[in-house]
Amino acid sequence: MTTMTLDPRGDARVAFDENGGSEAAKCNELDRAVSDPSFDRDLMERLATVRNLLRGRIVFTTSFGIEDQAIAHAIFEQALEIEVVTLDTGRLFPQTYELWAQTERRYGRRIPAFYPDRVSIESLVARQGIDGCYTSVSARHACCSIRKVEPLGRAIAGATAWIAGLRADQSDERAGISFAAIDPHHRLIKVNPLFDWTRERVLSFIREHRIPYNSLHDRDFASIGCAPCTRAIAFGEPERAGRWWWEQDEKKECGLHRPRHSPPSALG
Repeated sequence: MTTMTLDPRGDARVAFDENGGSEAAKCNELDRAVSDPSFDRDLMERLATVRNLLRGRIVFTTSFGIEDQAIAHAIFEQALEIEVVTLDTGRLFPQTYELWAQTERRYGRRIPAFYPDRVSIESLVARQGIDGCYTSVSARHACCSIRKVEPLGRAIAGATAWIAGLRADQSDERAGISFAAIDPHHRLIKVNPLFDWTRERVLSFIREHRIPYNSLHDRDFASIGCAPCTRAIAFGEPERAGRWWWEQDEKKECGLHRPRHSPPSALG
């Protein structure tokens, strides 16, 4: 059964009810809804229910991977009042930009982008060089922080909920995610509508609905991020092995999706 946990400090700022309704009550209501057997695999209904139960602004950040394309399809096809935005790091693959445009044409919707702060990125490149991310783990974390984490903060500022395309079986670091939980770092509810889906289930959904996807997936790119930090994977490698592959002993994350109990300064 899906569970939704509240941060024990109770410091989450979530605008559920303009009349001051209980955060815990709304969380329990969402928990009961997603625990219904009909939610076992129904992505469309999951997202519609999240929108119906939560008041305020909901933001979905897409990186145009297969999971994000499935979620975007469910949002656009139902005309849900959920903002769909992306983080343009400036280092994306040409194929990702092509898919971005193709997705906008398919659904007749613009997908706004949040970009790195100009002064920060100019300072980073002057200090590290254009590919400084390869020089050390701390250098890569600094790059991710400026290109991804800071723009994300602007994208979801003031939102009630943030929707992400995480799956629990993508990596050990993500194995403990749930459908929804309070995100203490961003002080909102983080919703993972595909948390219990497999990659095969996502691909089946993509095929069933003829959803456009990144052509790099056909070339063994399982997880696609910035071009300098992504490679194709070999047969038998884990799904996220192509991300930051030179950091074999490091966690395969960029800082967007922090471990639930990591300190605020961590870039998990």
